[in-house]
Amino acid sequence: MGKAPGFGSRVSGWYTKVSDFNVESLFSRKREPGPKRSVYVNQPLPDDYRDHKGRIKKEHTYATNQVISSKYTIITFLPRNLLEQFRRVANVFFLVIAILQFFSIFSTISPGLVILPLLIVLGITAVKDGYEDVKRHQSDRQVNHSPVLVLDDAEWENPNAMQAKESSLVHSLPSFASLFRLPRWTKPLASDPEDEKAPPPPPSRRDSLRSIFSRTQGRASHWVEGVWEDIRVGDFILIRDNDAVPADVLICATSEDENVAYVETKNLDGETNLKSRHAVPSLTHLRTAEDCISKANSFRVDCDRPETNMYRFNAAVVTDSGTTAVDLQMTLLRGTVLRNTRWVIGLVVFTGEDTKIVLNSGGTPSKRSKVERQMNPQVLMNLALLAAMAVACAIADALIEQDLYPKGAPWLYGANKSDDNPRINGLITWAFALITFQNIVPISLYISIEFVRTCQAAFIYFDAEMVYKKTGQATLARSWNLSDDLGQIQYIFSDKTGTLTQNSMIFRQCSIGGKAYYGDPDPDAGEEEEVTSAPPATDGDEKKASSSEKHNQRPYSGGSSTMSPASHTDEDLKVPNPAKAPGVKLAGNVLHHFRDEELARDLHAAVDTEKDPAHARALNGFFSVLALCHTVLTATDPETGAIEYKAQSPDEAALVQAAADMGYIFRGRDKEILSLQTPFSDEYERYELLNILEFTSARKRMSVVVRKLDEEDHRLLLLTKGADNIIFDRLKPGNDELKKQTERHLDEFASHGLRTLTLAYKILPEDEYEAWSELYNEATASLDDREEKTEAACEKLERDLRLLGATAIEDKLQDGVPECIADLKLAGIKIWVATGDKLETAIAIGHSTNLISPESNIIIVRGSSGDGSRPVHQQMIAALEEFFPDSGVLDEFEEFREFRQARAKEGTAPHPLHRVNTGVSSIVGPDNGERPGGFVLVIDGAALTDAFADDSNKTLLLRLAMQCEGVICCRVSPLQKALVVKMVKNGLHTMTLAIGDGANDVSMIQAADVGVGISGEEGLQAVNSADYAIAQFRFLKRLLLVHGHWSYARNGNMIVNFFYKNIICIGVLWWYQIYCGWSSAYAFEYTYLLWWNAFFTIAPVIAIGLFDRIADDHVMMALPELYRHGREGKWFSHPLFFIYMFEGVLQSVIIFFFIYYAYGKSPTARSDGWANFQYEFTTTMAVAAVMVANLYNGLNTKVWTGWVFFAVLIGIVLVWGYTAIYTTIAPGWFYTPVYGNYRFLFESPYFWFGVLLTTLLCLLPRYIYQAVKFGYFPDDFDIVQYMQKVDPNRNYEDCRQPASHLAHLRRTTSRASQASRAGSVASAVRPPMDPRVSSRTDMATGMRSVHRGFDFATEENGVAMRRIQTNLSEHRAASRHHLPRLHKQNRDSTLSQVFSLRGRFRKRPTSGDKTEAS
Repeated sequence: MGKAPGFGSRVSGWYTKVSDFNVESLFSRKREPGPKRSVYVNQPLPDDYRDHKGRIKKEHTYATNQVISSKYTIITFLPRNLLEQFRRVANVFFLVIAILQFFSIFSTISPGLVILPLLIVLGITAVKDGYEDVKRHQSDRQVNHSPVLVLDDAEWENPNAMQAKESSLVHSLPSFASLFRLPRWTKPLASDPEDEKAPPPPPSRRDSLRSIFSRTQGRASHWVEGVWEDIRVGDFILIRDNDAVPADVLICATSEDENVAYVETKNLDGETNLKSRHAVPSLTHLRTAEDCISKANSFRVDCDRPETNMYRFNAAVVTDSGTTAVDLQMTLLRGTVLRNTRWVIGLVVFTGEDTKIVLNSGGTPSKRSKVERQMNPQVLMNLALLAAMAVACAIADALIEQDLYPKGAPWLYGANKSDDNPRINGLITWAFALITFQNIVPISLYISIEFVRTCQAAFIYFDAEMVYKKTGQATLARSWNLSDDLGQIQYIFSDKTGTLTQNSMIFRQCSIGGKAYYGDPDPDAGEEEEVTSAPPATDGDEKKASSSEKHNQRPYSGGSSTMSPASHTDEDLKVPNPAKAPGVKLAGNVLHHFRDEELARDLHAAVDTEKDPAHARALNGFFSVLALCHTVLTATDPETGAIEYKAQSPDEAALVQAAADMGYIFRGRDKEILSLQTPFSDEYERYELLNILEFTSARKRMSVVVRKLDEEDHRLLLLTKGADNIIFDRLKPGNDELKKQTERHLDEFASHGLRTLTLAYKILPEDEYEAWSELYNEATASLDDREEKTEAACEKLERDLRLLGATAIEDKLQDGVPECIADLKLAGIKIWVATGDKLETAIAIGHSTNLISPESNIIIVRGSSGDGSRPVHQQMIAALEEFFPDSGVLDEFEEFREFRQARAKEGTAPHPLHRVNTGVSSIVGPDNGERPGGFVLVIDGAALTDAFADDSNKTLLLRLAMQCEGVICCRVSPLQKALVVKMVKNGLHTMTLAIGDGANDVSMIQAADVGVGISGEEGLQAVNSADYAIAQFRFLKRLLLVHGHWSYARNGNMIVNFFYKNIICIGVLWWYQIYCGWSSAYAFEYTYLLWWNAFFTIAPVIAIGLFDRIADDHVMMALPELYRHGREGKWFSHPLFFIYMFEGVLQSVIIFFFIYYAYGKSPTARSDGWANFQYEFTTTMAVAAVMVANLYNGLNTKVWTGWVFFAVLIGIVLVWGYTAIYTTIAPGWFYTPVYGNYRFLFESPYFWFGVLLTTLLCLLPRYIYQAVKFGYFPDDFDIVQYMQKVDPNRNYEDCRQPASHLAHLRRTTSRASQASRAGSVASAVRPPMDPRVSSRTDMATGMRSVHRGFDFATEENGVAMRRIQTNLSEHRAASRHHLPRLHKQNRDSTLSQVFSLRGRFRKRPTSGDKTEAS
């Protein structure tokens, strides 16, 4: 049987439960997701939806679209805030003491005056909390009142029932509008969503009370403007391009071909590429307001209950003609943004708390700082000491009275009453002792802390170094009580998109035919033209363009939009043709045009001369692949008339834009015909698109099959781009020098943190293609194993490729991100990235941000996909066994021992995971674990799902992550982000910070000890839920290293000095009890106790909290290693508390006994010979104690500024002045027990020597300790202070220890950006490539490779791609028997054949024309 828990463990468990009490659980508005629902449109609700009274049942009443992130309401503010404040043990104690003094027997002064300090503390804190929550209410209102276009009609009614809309400040009360059933919408818009002549007006205002309480009758159906919070389930809404989606909606119809819509989901899952969605097939006829309200178009939508899974949506649309299944591809979720689509008509199915994004976010927590949590046990210890002192006084007093009362002690005369006798007086003395020694837990401490933290929040706000100059936005502290937590952060969890990156791409460098081009420096802001000019089309091209105008591409989508017939006239439908566009506009998410003088010269030479024809053909082939192998759409900017590229992926936009910048302008797609303008030809080249072998994360490549449409050339081409290892494995044997040179360039690109792609091509003989096409068509039409057969067919075609070159793209980081992360790592903070992006993108960002250093080796743990890969549990065990065999982690798990025994019996030792030798050295290297940044763990969302399935896997994951220098979580949902934070926070009991900028980061921000929101382009959701709001990630460095560290050091020092100065006073009172019969009597005159914390000793500790500096800000920014002291809790801890308490007790001994015996052992201290009065020597003690406390606080201040001098001296001046003035007040004014005391004090040598001697003796130990420590055992801050004193202008960058280990992390800027500004990466210093570094080990397969920067993001298996594939299949079927058989091509055609420049060189206007290149 187990041993029963002891008393100590029970008390500890009780304290843990009380301290972990969650106030928000009593007031939480979190509701359970409702049941399955049916949304009825243009038909009444069934009878079983109503109860016997005709009211709609609760389970069929849906949540409003209001989202409230605030904590309080008018009703809950007082009880909830009081509960939060009374979690402080000290506040409970203050309340008990105040109540006690309401009884006359214990009263010292007016009871109202006694409770006033507590009311002030509660009031100040409540005002601060209320102000913070008012700001949240304002942010909520801004979101809930965002404009939206909703269908409205006098005859149409939405039958679906909604809960009453709540008042913004009273969550439990209905709003004013819902009480009076006011109209939700006011200002009508055009009835047709495509009517461009009626742009959305600004947010509507009710013009008068008449417009509020009346509703126009008989008006036509139209779209009216309302606000998000008024949207109801069953409403039709019109979403326009670049609008945020206000609820979870079904797509009924869109403006694009085949009712496709493009949506940006980075605010939901963090992925940067656009997703394609399509309308529900049975609802595509709902294209106008009249169609939506027509009774003939009645239907029902059956939906599953609301759930948190962001990637699953199951519903069905039931119409008279049948049932249509609905999945996630037919929905737009709240938080997403419509892009590249003119309009979408949607039906609202989930609102407010039932939407997926809100279900993935938690309620606003009530956070308490770590310092405050640490204070509670210290307060409890002081309370225990107080209780012990009170009990000691009570027992001693009771024993003395019981002994002396029978002996006739004169002071006990009459002590024979029921409420005054030796038996009861011990209890009364106990209560008196609680009042006498109550300052051992000072209420003024909490007032001071609140005041200091408020000022620290103001310091943060007014710091000009953290103001974003571009917008003028300052850093805002939304929670004022967490400033000291910023100085103790051990783990940072960061989002990627919008937080670390700008989601903007720059084509930086490329390698073509073995020659590297490094690009010109970035132009200064405002110097670059947004539109680059293009050569005009020739007459032939004009004819081709005009003949295809009927197939003209629409703006936004690149396809002809399906429109309502009555919407526009023919004139309205005319759109500029991309084929006639005079230039190319900079694509969205692409920051700069690509410029390279050397490449431009090579292209010019290739066009005008026959010099180096091989490289000329390589250039032509390279940019032809960039311009043709993609799914980019073209549009025409209505303002400039220039071509604008619209891409689902910013990577593809950057690639096609770079090709256009070099003269290879993709002019658009006319059905299956691609038009390309090149520098080598005055006429547009035309290609027929035959097949797209789409990109997937498993294939890591994309290919297109095109046919050249030329009078002389009808060859078939396979154009491919993808990962370097995938392409290199499929190259045709030979040309090894080109491969080696390209590999070297790829290594170089990757070392600069760039994302790389490798380009190749293949010419296809006609017969080979026809045979393959049959095989491919059969595979794509197969009902069994379609994916495997399709992949096998693609693999058969994509081989024997010829290498063209490689590209290098920079995913532009936020300003200062690499330097900030490098410095935070130097500060000892571990940084985890949690993103919804795919694995390759996450790894690429890790490299560019310095999270993954050049020496880091990557361990990849993937979710088990059922394709023979290892289970996640075995992957983690294998990683620990392989890379960390000496860590001892695996010895803690019983299942591992069983696994090892079973593996030994089966003989399945993990040979594939052993270190691989390359012939040069080990890929991992013998000293891998010792090198900086040795390992980085990369884990995907599927693996996290398995890891969180049970506690054993979670513990194993946590221990594996602890062995790594950094962790990157990719493909994670918002809920998984929060679970990762909680795993580290609760599993390691460490201080965590989460930073993000989107709605998908809210749950993570709320789960961390400190949440930081970046007010970026993704809305205010993250900022509304955050404790601190910053404009740029780089400000996080100063927020932590300067303000956080300052606040923690100041607050910790202030608190222990506060306890210290009070224990001196209490100590003097305590020692006095020895000589007053343990009666709990005051030693001092009472007003000295009253003003002790109010005036005499309050200023120095406040000055510590406001003005002390352990080091100057520029020093702390230059030396991030100093943050270690805060991270390790040096500035506030229980040992430090005990040291200061001990010194306070020791100094109280010196003050009391030195002065007491000085006065007590002499016959008299007066010149008249009378005996000493009590207040003579106790006032001396009070003055000495004030001087000692203030000067001691000054000794503990690092920097003596003018304010510190003032604060230290003001208390001393006040106590001397008060003593001089107070003792001269005659009884004629009011009674004072110390009238005339100044004559006995100031004329007595005992007073002067007593004050001076005790002050020196009390301060001497601390002074000696600090002098010895500073001179012989200095810490980092002592050294820095000395250096700053000796050399104020010193550069602290050279003070790193050890420099050899830290220098590689000190980067003045990101590697790619630095190279671009320097002018050429070729001239920059390049690190030697080591085959041991930057290796990647996929634990799911055991595959190990060297990372060369591959990354490419695009939607996989999306609606748009399926649409293209379907069109291509139909085109192939229609043309299979009509195309004449073309001449066979030589199977061994070379680059000179496929990209031959015969007849394409432009002739130079010189006297001696050269013959055209053959």
